[in-house]
Amino acid sequence: MRENRVIHLEKNVDIKDPILIVGLPGVGHVGKLVAEHLVEELTSIKLIEIYSPHFPPQVLVNENSEIRMVNNEIYVCKAKEHDLLVLIGDHQSNTTNGHYELCELYLDLAEEMGVKMVYTLGGFPTGQLTHIDEVLGAVSRSELKSRLEEIGVQFKPNEPGGGIVGASGLMLGLCKLRDIDAACLMGMTSGYIVDPKSAQSLLKIICKLFDLEIDAGPLEERAKEMEKIVARLKEYEQQQQPQMMPEIGTGEEDLRYIG
Repeated sequence: MRENRVIHLEKNVDIKDPILIVGLPGVGHVGKLVAEHLVEELTSIKLIEIYSPHFPPQVLVNENSEIRMVNNEIYVCKAKEHDLLVLIGDHQSNTTNGHYELCELYLDLAEEMGVKMVYTLGGFPTGQLTHIDEVLGAVSRSELKSRLEEIGVQFKPNEPGGGIVGASGLMLGLCKLRDIDAACLMGMTSGYIVDPKSAQSLLKIICKLFDLEIDAGPLEERAKEMEKIVARLKEYEQQQQPQMMPEIGTGEEDLRYIG
């Protein structure tokens, strides 16, 4: 495969005033968990599959030992005032050029379907295993802040300090160049593990934003399992301090990747 391949699966779907939601793999898989949960819980139709040489050279194997190529997908999810175009998938790009190429492609497809607002979902790594029930925001223009602040999104000057890396950030920048309104919503996460607890915090914001009622049960169950893992990690951390482990999340080595 020498170039990106876009496969349109459904061409005659009526889409109402759509908003693009981007939830690709990243720190804590926070955005991915929320976006996939939207697809599972809302009435959804898969519209598009995207294959790219910028994804890892990999196939996935199912329970019947049958393979499929890694890809990303766009679904339309029926909401109230707006339909949600939800971008989910297996990977972000392996390369810098690929990030730009794919993000431009995602926006080309979104604009073709009438998108005028984009929300990217990600995780903000704190370096701490203790959960913080908070969602941090960044916007393409300041006028977008007030609505998000009303539903509980936090905006902190110059944060994230290291910027927003990956599709969650790049899509905002490209949207601004195209005069498309955009915001990034980031759940607080340790940055060490898949974090359904942070995904729950972010899902609450999404439900308020679009006036949705979505069962968070599956995320809650996953969060309970991860809490057991976190408890064991904390116990190990306490056993190792102060002899072997420096304090996590302090100094100039703080993790600042957002995805």
